[in-house]
Amino acid sequence: MRSSSSRRRTSHTLPRRAAGVALVGVSALLAAAVQSGAASAAPAAPVAGKANPAHMAVKLSASQRAELLRDADAAKTQTAARVGLGAQEKLVVRDVVKDADGTLHTRYERTYAGLPVLGGDLVVDSAKGQTQRVIKATNAQLKVADLTGKVARATAEQRAVQRAKALGSSRTAADSSRKVIWAATGKPVLAYETVVGGLQDDGTPNQLHVITDAATGAKLYEYQGIENATGTGNTQYSGTVSLTTTLSGSTYTLNDGDRGGHKTYNLNHGTSGTGTLFSQTSNTWGNGTTSNAATAGADAHYGAATTWDFYKNTFGRSGIRNDGVGAYSRVHYGNAYVNAFWDDSCFCMTYGDGTGNADPLTSLDVAGHEMSHGVTAATAGLNYSGESGGLNEATSDIFGTGVEFYAANSTDVGDYLIGEKININGDGTPLRYMDKPSKDGGSADSWYSGVGNLDVHYSSGVANHFFYLLSEGSGAKVINGVSYNSPTADGLPVTGIGRDKALQIWYRALTTKFTSTTNYAAARTGTLAAAGELYGTTSAEYKAVQDAWAAVAVGSRSGGGGGGGGTVFENTGNVSIPDNGPAVTSSINVTGRTGNAPSNLQVTVDIVHTWRGDLVIDLVAPDGTAYRLKNSSGSDSADDVHATYTVNASSEVANGTWKLRVQDVATYDTGYIDGWKLTFP
Repeated sequence: MRSSSSRRRTSHTLPRRAAGVALVGVSALLAAAVQSGAASAAPAAPVAGKANPAHMAVKLSASQRAELLRDADAAKTQTAARVGLGAQEKLVVRDVVKDADGTLHTRYERTYAGLPVLGGDLVVDSAKGQTQRVIKATNAQLKVADLTGKVARATAEQRAVQRAKALGSSRTAADSSRKVIWAATGKPVLAYETVVGGLQDDGTPNQLHVITDAATGAKLYEYQGIENATGTGNTQYSGTVSLTTTLSGSTYTLNDGDRGGHKTYNLNHGTSGTGTLFSQTSNTWGNGTTSNAATAGADAHYGAATTWDFYKNTFGRSGIRNDGVGAYSRVHYGNAYVNAFWDDSCFCMTYGDGTGNADPLTSLDVAGHEMSHGVTAATAGLNYSGESGGLNEATSDIFGTGVEFYAANSTDVGDYLIGEKININGDGTPLRYMDKPSKDGGSADSWYSGVGNLDVHYSSGVANHFFYLLSEGSGAKVINGVSYNSPTADGLPVTGIGRDKALQIWYRALTTKFTSTTNYAAARTGTLAAAGELYGTTSAEYKAVQDAWAAVAVGSRSGGGGGGGGTVFENTGNVSIPDNGPAVTSSINVTGRTGNAPSNLQVTVDIVHTWRGDLVIDLVAPDGTAYRLKNSSGSDSADDVHATYTVNASSEVANGTWKLRVQDVATYDTGYIDGWKLTFP
């Protein structure tokens, strides 16, 4: 339809629906999922205000989990065929979650002709041997003709090293490279993934992943495997606390045998290796100040223990990977290093000592934040760029906040502020604010089409704000002595459901609904599905999730686009829209109405697409009459469709099957119906 000069193909900068793959990750404090099949039915007889126990994950012993993984591995060939994978595609079992009702949520990576598929991960929900739903990171067909590549691997490595040098790395060669299939955006292609290490300009370890098209040499994607973020002893931030240590002979060590053998080491201002395990003849650690090196060790050890307990007692999760194995912590990294990071390759957390080595980044919410990056890497594997990167960072802020409230520590009380103890700004202000993220000067309060272009620590504001609103609601209030005043994008109020329920919804979505490419629109779909399974699709909790997302400009309110009352019928299932192909439909069955539909029927449409100008959208009434909602337009170059249309449907009988019909009438770009609803005012 358009000349190549005016036709925008899928962007390599990934401003929306940031895709990729959960790989080895290092994550630091500073700065969409495609589903197929129908959504799960509402839980049977949900009890208002209480999570349906049938849809809660059960605690698995190490042997039970291993057995489920073995079963999934033994059946992976049949599963691949059942979910429609091609002859050259194979599944690699990665994780499994089991609900109390027996439903299994099995997470897989994918290979094609023996090559890893980046952006090919998926989650299969099954019960009694039957597949109920498949959630994919991409619905694109995997078909790659050339598996040789026209560009030499050495060329791709050289370009990746040059890019790493521009970011401050001193490495002259790549650490590793491999041939992969890149499927996270657009048409799947053969590519090279190159990893370059070293240190960045600010001293943060470098772990740059560069994806290079093996046919053209073009850079398809890049991300840092370093995801930035922020013990019983005399700690600097949490007062006097109890630490679990190990006694051997007359020597105590910071080795927590109760929590998977988590150990805390002193790097003594080094930047490599493990360091020295904290050990001494006394079981009192630190003096509450930086004059004693063990003070930071006590803070880190306490933070790790509290985070372990939070996940175990809140979600039944045993350790970062849910396998009962502890990570380890390293404190006193570098000299005056103002950061902290999680590194999945060493399965460890590392803390700098802050400006002038006076404010170690070892506070409780930072510890919770860092370990939560490991949980994300072990579950959804959210890519650390674009909107999925914002969700990755927000997940760590959300669970880091959960850890702080869980601890109920009188010296560091629970709040919706991130890093308020570590004085990283030098003026006593927090690093981030969840009630109004823009107070930090850079974070986004609400979603907009370019939010994925922000640094992930700023694009995270959308989800942080959503979580605060879902937990506490909008408006002015004081919680644990801290004043908050949370606004909404649409100017309408939100009533919170409490932090405990909000955490359950987010955790279930992360572990059973999100994939590596989940963006904000897909996060809304995933959290709604989680809320529906836990509390019922007609519950106050489900409606609150809708309202909290609408309040940050993602989707519409539970009562329709205007936030008022009305009867709502919704389909949250995803339907792939073929590129320049036939029209597809998504159906809603309206029942219980009398007479005809209203003259102001509201049709709320959520479509994820990389060029919405290609789309023609119709509402089809039960008698087949079509009402045009949107025409295609060559000048409409933005991504996605998130809109509410008003239709005069007064000549139509209300009850019956209504359909949303969508057709992509031009080439190059793809997407999917993310969900839609009808509101009868």
